[in-house]
Amino acid sequence: MRFAAIADIHGNHLALEAVLSAIRAEGIEEIVNLGDFFSGPLEAGRTADLLMPLGLISVLGNHDRYLIEQDPAAMHASDAAAYRQLTGSHLDWLRSLPFDVVYRGEAYLCHATPKDDNLYWLESVSPEGLVFLKPIEAIEALAEGIDLPLILCGHSHLPRAVRLSDGRLIVNPGSVGCPAYDDDLPYYHKVEAGHPLASYAILEKTAAGWIWQFRTVAYDHMAMSALAAERGRADWASALAAGWVR
Repeated sequence: MRFAAIADIHGNHLALEAVLSAIRAEGIEEIVNLGDFFSGPLEAGRTADLLMPLGLISVLGNHDRYLIEQDPAAMHASDAAAYRQLTGSHLDWLRSLPFDVVYRGEAYLCHATPKDDNLYWLESVSPEGLVFLKPIEAIEALAEGIDLPLILCGHSHLPRAVRLSDGRLIVNPGSVGCPAYDDDLPYYHKVEAGHPLASYAILEKTAAGWIWQFRTVAYDHMAMSALAAERGRADWASALAAGWVR
């Protein structure tokens, strides 16, 4: 059993195209999608038109939820920019997606954590804004009751794998389309990949259990950076150009 996991596309259709091409080149036919598909100043509509016909097993991200729950006038700038590009059918597709799902009886999928789509599963943020790996006890507490060998999440945009003490594996594939961002909660912090490449993961079940491989793919990230700059988002332009928020 071998499949790919993607997450956090954030309207970056060029990065998605590159990742899909790379996955096909590996001979992998099954892909799971861990949410936050459209939010951002890029190409939400084009991303939706590319993504929806694929019929991927997908779960709803926090920004996807904002697009279907919030008043457009009250949306954050990135969500509002995406919302203006989305059609009724795009939004109906989001409404059809689950919060979480079990994939092929082997893997639990959610965007962030099983009970909170705004909480990092594997990372903590200090009051000084440092992002660091949570203690194993805190990670395992969030996995309580999930009796499956593989757990997949996104949200933090950081490729990371943690083996729990009972052998279960948690994997975050990183972000397809947004290598860096800043956020005010729980404290102001930046999450930065330090490079502009698109990220995803390959998961494989072996005789020894589940193993993972993180992959990165080059694409025309400067075209997306230029688009963000053109649309008045210097933070996104910096993130897409170099993987840092400046």
